[in-house]
Amino acid sequence: MSQTRYALVARDLTAAIEDGRFPVGSLLPTELELCDRYSASRHTIRSAIQELQDLGLVSRRKKVGTRVEAASPQAGYRQSLGSVDDLIQFGVSHTREVQTIAPVTAGRALARTLGCAVNREWLRVSSLRRTGEPGAPPVAWTDAYVDAAYADLAEAIRSTPDVLISDLIEKRHGKTIANIRQDVDAVLVPADLAAPLQVEMGSPALRIIRHYQDSAGAAFEITLTIHPAGRFKFSMLLHRERTS
Repeated sequence: MSQTRYALVARDLTAAIEDGRFPVGSLLPTELELCDRYSASRHTIRSAIQELQDLGLVSRRKKVGTRVEAASPQAGYRQSLGSVDDLIQFGVSHTREVQTIAPVTAGRALARTLGCAVNREWLRVSSLRRTGEPGAPPVAWTDAYVDAAYADLAEAIRSTPDVLISDLIEKRHGKTIANIRQDVDAVLVPADLAAPLQVEMGSPALRIIRHYQDSAGAAFEITLTIHPAGRFKFSMLLHRERTS
């Protein structure tokens, strides 16, 4: 089964744990029972259980089974990404805590970072991203650059922190995500983000730049996210193409 398949199973089991259907201390159904429940192979189920283990939700012991250890993911955050839908779901799982919203014009440095035209007009939405776990540090800082044509969304972005900006654009302006281009690199946390992210200036971080593109390939939203080390990782499953 595909990565998307086991990610969906893991997501459903996580929701069942979080809402108490599988309370802490209880055992999950056996692999065979889960295969029947999800009409999935044992490989898919085992991959989904591994996701839960990586999140600190369950533990596995021979002759005992899979035991629920926590009602919510432990320190850090791990997400399997295999499709646009998976990436969108990742965004839904975090709350946006807006810090500032302001119009900006891309100078040469910003244009080079974002991969956009110099002097392009954007609405920049700067936010902390949180998991919702009480007392947990922010997962990331995100600067979302929204096409200036959608600047009328500023108030909706601020008042609906659990709704993705791309969803707001789609509902009000009819734009739909066709592709997401993602670039990942290692950076150091800049001085102005150290305090909000609760880390030391210059500490290691993961920077992810995502271009949300329409069917014509034009980016109508670009996000630049800084994840401090240890708070987020994602996995990808690559399938080998065999030639005859």
